[in-house]
Amino acid sequence: MSLLKRTAAVGAAVAVLSLVLAAPAAAHVSVSSASAVQGGYAKVTFRVPNESDEATTTKLEVNLPAGTPFASVSLKPIPGWTMAAEKTKLATPIESHGSPITEAVTKITWTASGDAAIKTGQFQEFDVSLGPLPKVDQVVFKALQTYSDGTIVRWIDEPTTDGTEPEKPAPVLKLAAATDTPAAAPGATVTATADDAKDTGGTSWTGIVGIGLGLVALIMGLLAYQRAGKSTAAAATPASTTSAE
Repeated sequence: MSLLKRTAAVGAAVAVLSLVLAAPAAAHVSVSSASAVQGGYAKVTFRVPNESDEATTTKLEVNLPAGTPFASVSLKPIPGWTMAAEKTKLATPIESHGSPITEAVTKITWTASGDAAIKTGQFQEFDVSLGPLPKVDQVVFKALQTYSDGTIVRWIDEPTTDGTEPEKPAPVLKLAAATDTPAAAPGATVTATADDAKDTGGTSWTGIVGIGLGLVALIMGLLAYQRAGKSTAAAATPASTTSAE
């Protein structure tokens, strides 16, 4: 086998191995958010894929961290699914908008009814609005996924310190650091700047095109004037006579 063929074979093997190793990670219950900032409110989405070839996913339980409770938790209805938020009395009350909060939601349960269960090769997303988000780098949500055959997959393993992925990783939400500038101020500034840039850009291109056309017209005019001057001078010069005349 030539060196080129061996290299191609090794490359193909590595690619296949990478896909095999990546496949299980993509099937984990996960959580994401478009804007999760420390101290703010956010809509988070729990994505639940069905990993079974025979059973459907009929229930999802998500545990919210009791150490950093959320004062506000709202659930988005999903057709065919019932939902329940379980509250727990807090050992240490938290404050929200100047008022003490003595209990908070610590578990959310979604249960499928009828044909709404997550089937093989499908996934479902569950949206939750919550806040204020704690001032930490990440929040771990331990989740339990129940199948129609009674199997329960416990996605509860916390992130490792060495960066390796645990066998059943819990969904982890990364939080961005808060800034001192109000959130609305940068947005308004950026929007205004973007609009100004569009207007300025349009005017600049129009001006450039206008100047270019003007220069072309000027050059053509000068050339025409030059040609006309030469023609006039030639017509005004008398024909030369021979010495015999």
